[in-house]
Amino acid sequence: MAAVLPAPERRDPAWRARLGWLLAACVLLWPLVAWTEFKPWLLFTPGSLEPTLNFLAGFVPPRVDAEFLLLVARETWRTVAIATAGLALALVIALPLTLLSVRTLSVSGLAGRMAPLPAGLRFALRAVMVVLRSVPELIWALVFVRVVGLGATAGVLAIALTYGGMLGKVYGEILESGDAHPTSALLRNGAGRLQAFFYGLLPQNAAELTSYTVYRWECAIRSSAVLGFVGAGGLGQQMDSSMKMFNGGEVSTMLIVFVLLVAATDRLSAFLRRVLA
Repeated sequence: MAAVLPAPERRDPAWRARLGWLLAACVLLWPLVAWTEFKPWLLFTPGSLEPTLNFLAGFVPPRVDAEFLLLVARETWRTVAIATAGLALALVIALPLTLLSVRTLSVSGLAGRMAPLPAGLRFALRAVMVVLRSVPELIWALVFVRVVGLGATAGVLAIALTYGGMLGKVYGEILESGDAHPTSALLRNGAGRLQAFFYGLLPQNAAELTSYTVYRWECAIRSSAVLGFVGAGGLGQQMDSSMKMFNGGEVSTMLIVFVLLVAATDRLSAFLRRVLA
C-alpha cells in the first residue's frame, strides 16, 4: 500500500515570530507618531474637508491653451537642462575625488598599510565628500540664490555639489568592491594611477557605474523641479508662481507635464541600463 502522506500544515510555522515583530514595530512606532502629532484624520473633519475640496476644485480644468503650453514646454526643457548640467559638473567633482580616494589605486597600499601622507589625503577627500552630500541640494540652492541671484545657475551649482559628493562616495564603493588583482598587477609593473583605472578597474565596473550615473540623472531631474520653488529656475519656479497667484488650472497642467516627464525619464533610464548592462 502506498504510504499516506501527512496533510500539509495550514498555519504558517513562523506566525508567532512574525506577530512578535509586528507588535514590536507598533510599540516602537506609536510613540514616534504621537510625538510628531501625525493626525491624518483631521483632513476629513467638516471644518477641513470643505476647504480641501474647494482647493482641489480649482485645479479643474487644466489650462491647455497654446501660449501656456509653449511656456510649460520651455520650462520643462530648462528643468532637464539644469539636471543634466548639474550632473555633468557633479561628475567633474566626483571623478577626481574618487580616483584619489580609492585605496585600490594607491601605490603605497600595495605593501599593506598605506603611508601616512596618502592615508591622510584619502581621509581628507572622504571628509570633503561627506560635507558635500550632507548638505541637501535645497539648502545649497537657497545659498546660491542669494549669491548668484534667481535662475538656473543656482540650481546647477546646488545639484553639482550635492551629487558630486554622492557620486564620489558610491563610485569609490563600487570600485573598491571589485576584483583588485588586475589593478594591483598593473601598479606593481609600473602603470600609473589612470592606466590602472582605465585598464584594471573600469572594464569590470563600467556597467554598474553607468547604471548608477543614469539613476542619479533621473533623480536630478526630480530635484531640479523642486529647486525651482526656491528660485532656482525651471518648471518648479513657474509652478510656484502659479500657486501664489491661485491659478489652479496652470498648476494642474504643470503637474501632469511633470508626471509625464518623470515617467519618460524612468523609461529612458531603464532602456539605457538594459543597453549598457
